[in-house]
Order: sequence, then structure tokens, then C-alpha cells
Amino acid sequence: MYLNFTGTKKRAFTLIELLVVIAIIAVLLAILMPALGAAKKRVYTVVCLSNQRQIGMAANLYSNEYNGKVPRGDGSLTLVWFTCFLPYIGQDSSITDYRQVDIYKCRAFPRTGTGIGGVSNSRQTIGYVVNAWDFQNSSDTTGFETSVPTKITKLRLPSTTAYLADNEAGTWRPVLENISNPDRGRFDFFKNDHLPMSTNESDVTNGRRIARDRHADGCNLLFFDWHAEHMKAEDITTRIFRGR
Repeated sequence: MYLNFTGTKKRAFTLIELLVVIAIIAVLLAILMPALGAAKKRVYTVVCLSNQRQIGMAANLYSNEYNGKVPRGDGSLTLVWFTCFLPYIGQDSSITDYRQVDIYKCRAFPRTGTGIGGVSNSRQTIGYVVNAWDFQNSSDTTGFETSVPTKITKLRLPSTTAYLADNEAGTWRPVLENISNPDRGRFDFFKNDHLPMSTNESDVTNGRRIARDRHADGCNLLFFDWHAEHMKAEDITTRIFRGR
């Protein structure tokens, strides 16, 4: 309590009261921060699904001009999916720097850690990998890599066959900023070791390529009917990539 210039008494905060208020604010923040963090992650999931749907629209436009076909894997590096779709997402087909292509990025991709050669994950521009997996028949559980564009109408169940998935981050995975990266052909998947539940985390060729926990307990996938959805890691198995 103190006297102001008029001589009347006025109550002021004591140090203890101030500390109590600060403590209450700290407790409220501690309660709210996890909820805010969870909300932020949910926003990232929704944005990622939106990105995949836009890529799906680009893939559909591409297929309309190329006899109903879409690119898959490409060892020759001439039909890499994210290069093929550039004109259909409002970008110049000759672009070499992918930092300006927002829909190819997943905001939940880690900003910490490094990829091959110690390159920071914060420089990653391609947040997705494409299904380059084909099979000899219905009993084939191993499959093989295909570099041949696929005609969508030849897929038996396009609505349950995944085309794109969240890209894994790790020291065995390439971080791509531009077209000059020789590992630009590794943004696909075509074997069991590439699946989310794979424990191979050291091999650039055979290491896990589909993210295990990009969004909560799994990742987002784009399907050949161009809808996108979230799936748990343990549910992402060979069956959703077979196509026929």
C-alpha cells in the first residue's frame, strides 16, 4: 500500500502476489502448449493432404495428355515424377531449383537432422516418394522396380492403390534442392525394405523410404483415383501398392 500525490491510499501488488500470478500463467502455458503443439501437427497433416491432392490433379492433367499414363520410377532420370508435373502446377518445365515449389514440400518434414552427405534436412524440397512397384502376378510378394509409365485404366483398383507417400528422413536418404542432384531418382519405392515398418536405416538403395511417423503414427498417401488419406504405418503393406 502506498500514498499517491493526492494523499489517498492505493493498493499495489506485493512481490509474493506478483510471483503467484507468474506461476499461474506458467501453469496455464504448460497446460496449453501440448494442445497448441497437437493442433499445429494436425494443421501440417491437413496441408500435406492438400498438397497431395494438388499433385493428384497435376498427375490427372498429365495423364490426359499422355495417353492416360503417369510416370512411376525412372532409373534413367528422364521421367522423374516431380519434373513431369511442373507444367501442371503452374511452374516452368525447365525449372531446376525446387525451393519455390511449395506443394512438393511437407511442412511436417523434420527441420533438424541430416540426410546423405550431412546435408541438412531443412533444405529438403521433395517431401514425397512415388510408387514404382510392379508385380508379376497376384502371388508375387516381392515385386520389382518399374520405370515404365502406367496407364491408370489398367489398374484393377485405383482407389485402393497408392501412388504417392510421405518421404522418410534419415542419414541414408537424399536431400534434394535442385535437378543437378544425382540422387533425384531415389524419390520412389519398390520393395519391402522401403515400407514404413522396415528397420533398414543405413542403405541408400534398400533403406526405408516411406515415412514411418511423419503424421502421428503413420503418413499420408495419394491414391490412383487422386484422393489422399492418412494411414497407420503398420497398415501400409504391399497390398496397397499392387495395382493389379
